[in-house]
Amino acid sequence: MKLIQFLMFCFHLIVQNKYHKIADVCISCEMVLVPAAWLYGDPRHVLYPRNSTGMFCGVGQNNDKPSVMYFDIIKCATATNIMAAALQGLQCPTTQVCVKTCPSEFWILPPSAHFPGAKPADFFNQDYCVPSFQLKDTKYVSIMHILAFIIGRFYILDHVVLCEFLCHICLCVCVSGLVIAMVVSVLFLLLLRFTAPVLVWVLIIGVLAVGAFGIWYCYNEYMSLASSSLNFSNVGLTTNVQVYLQVRDTWLAFLIILCVVEAILLLALIFLRTRILIAIALIQETSKALGHMMSTLFYPIVTFVLLLVCVSYWGITALYPSHTMFNSTQYPTCPSARCVFINYNTEGLFQRNLFNLQIYNVFAFLWCVNFVIALGHCTLAGAFGSYYWAFSKPADIPTFPLIQSFMRALRYHVGSLAFGALILTLVQMVRIILEYLDHKFKEAQNPCTRFIMCCLKCCFWCLEKFIKFINRNAYIMIAIYGKNFCVSAKNAFSLLMRNIIRVVVLDKVTDLLLFFGKLLVVGGVGVLAFFFFSGRIQTPGTTFETAALNYYWMPIITVVFGAYLIAHGFFSVYNMGVDTLFLCFLEDLERNDGSPEKPYFMSKNLMKILNKKNKAPKTS
Repeated sequence: MKLIQFLMFCFHLIVQNKYHKIADVCISCEMVLVPAAWLYGDPRHVLYPRNSTGMFCGVGQNNDKPSVMYFDIIKCATATNIMAAALQGLQCPTTQVCVKTCPSEFWILPPSAHFPGAKPADFFNQDYCVPSFQLKDTKYVSIMHILAFIIGRFYILDHVVLCEFLCHICLCVCVSGLVIAMVVSVLFLLLLRFTAPVLVWVLIIGVLAVGAFGIWYCYNEYMSLASSSLNFSNVGLTTNVQVYLQVRDTWLAFLIILCVVEAILLLALIFLRTRILIAIALIQETSKALGHMMSTLFYPIVTFVLLLVCVSYWGITALYPSHTMFNSTQYPTCPSARCVFINYNTEGLFQRNLFNLQIYNVFAFLWCVNFVIALGHCTLAGAFGSYYWAFSKPADIPTFPLIQSFMRALRYHVGSLAFGALILTLVQMVRIILEYLDHKFKEAQNPCTRFIMCCLKCCFWCLEKFIKFINRNAYIMIAIYGKNFCVSAKNAFSLLMRNIIRVVVLDKVTDLLLFFGKLLVVGGVGVLAFFFFSGRIQTPGTTFETAALNYYWMPIITVVFGAYLIAHGFFSVYNMGVDTLFLCFLEDLERNDGSPEKPYFMSKNLMKILNKKNKAPKTS
């Protein structure tokens, strides 16, 4: 009930356009939630690990056992959503025991362990067993039981100690691969200033060539089946796709579809060539802006750090209020008294509302994450906007444009950014609730209910994408003009709708170019890592042998994943620059006419494409 009243109060503030008060209200609620969590919680649950019985490792009777060992840590990697993680306390569904030190060797049972009369205590380590399981009192039942126990609980590996030097070499190689990905990404973005026209036209011609090859291939297959009498009425419905490929009419349908698509692409290329040239010019201008403001490429590091703070704060707050303290000094006559985990406490006002507090904590977490992303968009948009509206480049570009834009966003636009993040968070909360309900009622649903649930999930997914699009352009207008969120969103949407064809062309050309760039960076680094870790590239000396790696796919996957994250971070800055310069370009066209009083701020290349120029001032 309190949560509903809080949301109604937030909507009341929204209607009155009091954006700056919304963040204050929710910060006040967080200031109430966090002290309550720290007052009623147990800090040991954040500082110390626990075993499966609920006892702490490193304190109490486990004082000499500070570490915790997971029997099957793979189970901890099972996918879960935010709501399930908050309600289940982030517990890992595998047995956990407190140990003095973690295992440092891979080992296998010797053959003598399987002989009749062998005792488990002579071969297994009691420190790595559950305390209630005593090896000295345990005997083997049968050979099949032994095999099942061994295969189920232990990894059958060689007597090999991990080579620390080898791990350091692999780490250095992985880091080198990530550095190469970063350098290639930066060079690719900077060189687009010179290579963008060639790359764009090569990619467009490549797409047309692929379509033409598809038409030729379908025609050949259609003619090769000229003597076939098989048709769809003879085949009927089947799950074997290969059967349909033996039908002549299938290739005829593919041929017609490819011909239509190829014709549409050719007509679009003919009639939209001017808009494609504008998109290329904007891409070149963005590369030129990056050359003058190199610091913008590294702003994703700031966003990553802020997101890491949000995730850590949410995790600690979500775990902390779920536990209570046990003081063993209250039982002096029973020194062996200890706390055994049974269930969570449900008494008291705070404990009874724990579910609502966890929901609000998830809501605050999503809001903070969306606010951090909005802050990044507004900061980058302000930096690129200051570049575009500098009449004489680079002389009129302000000093430290990224830092100035960041300070402006924090000083003047926090309320607008928080309001845009709030709208997106509400939609995301509805999606999380729908996923939660779908997971809970999946077995009890009938086909009609599943259809309705699928439609709702699809609609809210589309709504979330649309709100992200509106927010992104609204943040650009906020950074340029400093108006509130609603006015900026309305102006940005109206401006884009008046130039919808240019928007579509620029979006598709940019997406095609950035996809090619990501493919180049990630694919190149991945191929290089594969050739190195698989031993196909011989390293000088004999200190490191790639053949010694039993599973060389793991470092390759690590390097490829890291390269993708780095490329995505750099390319996201570039994409934001293209969107910002595009909106500035549209505003420049509508507000200015090239006269001395209203000169164009666009580059000479753009003015040449549009057949526009700035008129020289009249001299007396």
